[in-house]
Amino acid sequence: MKIVDAHHHFWDLERNPHPWLTEDGKIPFRYGDYASIRRNYLPDDFRADGAAFDIVGSVHVEAEWDPSDPVGETRWLQSVREDCGLPSVCVAQAWLHNEDASAILEAQASYPFVRSVRHKPPEPAGFMDSTAWRHGYAQLAKHGLSFDLQTPWNRLAEAYRLACDFPDTRIILNHAGLPADRSAAGLAGWRDAMRRFSEAPNTVVKISGIGVPGAGWSIETNRTVVLDAIEIFGVDRCMFASNFPVDSLVAGYEQIFSGFLTITEGFSETERAMLFHDNVVRYYRIRE
Repeated sequence: MKIVDAHHHFWDLERNPHPWLTEDGKIPFRYGDYASIRRNYLPDDFRADGAAFDIVGSVHVEAEWDPSDPVGETRWLQSVREDCGLPSVCVAQAWLHNEDASAILEAQASYPFVRSVRHKPPEPAGFMDSTAWRHGYAQLAKHGLSFDLQTPWNRLAEAYRLACDFPDTRIILNHAGLPADRSAAGLAGWRDAMRRFSEAPNTVVKISGIGVPGAGWSIETNRTVVLDAIEIFGVDRCMFASNFPVDSLVAGYEQIFSGFLTITEGFSETERAMLFHDNVVRYYRIRE
């Protein structure tokens, strides 16, 4: 099984600014204490974590580099890519509601390996409907960029409107819409929101970042989420990812991808190849 990891991060804390990973910048985090990932994480570490698998490519997703210099992360990644062969492509940072959004998007798009941008919509709810944010978002299509969306499932109605209003921009939903509440009511709400969002044909989903705080990562806790996401979006609109090193807080790399393999063992060889490799290559336009 050839794997292209659809979502991971690199950082060098000795050289580069990631405020949330510094001693003074600690933030509330969905997995709780994240002290163990406040260390350098580079291609050699990634390859060591994924050594049990045939990883043939990867997608680096912006790691909340200092927002005063969002292109700095892309510039640094280019040198990493030249030296180490990873990542294959990247999702860059851009704060879409800022006045400099147009200039930032143009600068990010000038790097040939940038495929998408990510901006986690802040509170309050309805931010994705705001004029300032949509003005920035409207410029993605002219640069040939997708949009990586990380937001809880209870804000997917906003995202659905966005997808419908900008049909030429693909939205790649990160972390399966963050189904943190695994109660019957929580999962029912998540499914309903995901179904509505999936009705927009320009939406796809990354199944990643689905660890449960306090419970770790297991097949038992995640089988339903994985299979439901695939059933809702279809095999051709889903892809698997590690979210490493962040998800090392809840499991090892091998545990996560072995879990995905076990959960999908009833799928055909072609379907599994789509989930682990082909869809990532297609949606992120990776030249292998």
